[in-house]
Amino acid sequence: MAEIEVQAHPLQVIDQGCGLLDRSERGKLALTGADAKSFLAGQVTNDVEALTPGHGCYAALLTPKGKMRGDLRVLDLGDELWMDTERVALQALFDTIRRFKVGYDVELHKRTLQQSLFSLLGPRAREVAAADAAGLGVVEHDNAPSPLGVLVTTDLGVDVVCAAEDAGRVRAALEEAGAVAVDEQAAEVRRVETGRPRYGVDLDETVIPQEAGLNERAVSFTKGCYVGQETVARLHYRGKPNRHLRGLRLSGPAARGEALRLGEREVGRLGSVVVSPRFGEIALALVRREAGVGEVVAVGDGGVSAEVVELPFG
Repeated sequence: MAEIEVQAHPLQVIDQGCGLLDRSERGKLALTGADAKSFLAGQVTNDVEALTPGHGCYAALLTPKGKMRGDLRVLDLGDELWMDTERVALQALFDTIRRFKVGYDVELHKRTLQQSLFSLLGPRAREVAAADAAGLGVVEHDNAPSPLGVLVTTDLGVDVVCAAEDAGRVRAALEEAGAVAVDEQAAEVRRVETGRPRYGVDLDETVIPQEAGLNERAVSFTKGCYVGQETVARLHYRGKPNRHLRGLRLSGPAARGEALRLGEREVGRLGSVVVSPRFGEIALALVRREAGVGEVVAVGDGGVSAEVVELPFG
């Protein structure tokens, strides 16, 4: 009798092994030139100038009024500053750099189509990618005869960045090492469970970083000036945000964009919505502070309710 191969559920792969997700659609740019760091430091919220080769940081790109135009990851690769961002925010980042780099020794390079990006998710991610850096570090994997490219450690595993023409070979090498393909839906469940908002889904140009709980990860309060700094600093030192990123435990199915109401007042709208095997129907939302943790709010017009909870879920 022939053996039947049982495929593990994608979330089980992420929990116990190493899931592989192609995220090559993310926007990718690079800066070169003597002024690359000082220039970018004046445009984003985190301390880019403090980076040393082999390290990176997470940052936000803001309007002059402190609202988010996008978020990005910045990596110091020694000969360049490499950036990736959600595709929806790529044009804003590109236009900002191109407009304001005049007078700086900076060159802007497009990398979105030229490079591929694979995310390895799960406890075996570093083993599969042969990465051993801690935090948001960067290491080169140069095992002969086929280097994989740049490896970037993340909170959920490792990202692998390679030339687009090498994507097939790199993917095959990762799968041979034990990575198993998973879908975007499974990765989104884990993202929501851990309380990480996504620009273009949970965040947009109405959001100040502190409202989304991003100050600790994305904002430096000791660096030099940057666009939008006044609003961010004032809210941090003297104000209270009107909204907070919260988790929602839903009583039934709901959809992104549906209104949240406390009594007769709208207090937010649903962002990411997923079905978690651990927690059931859950969501992320920016919720006004009067709907505090423990409050139950109405969702849309379909009789669904939601309990407001702290993040991460659990």
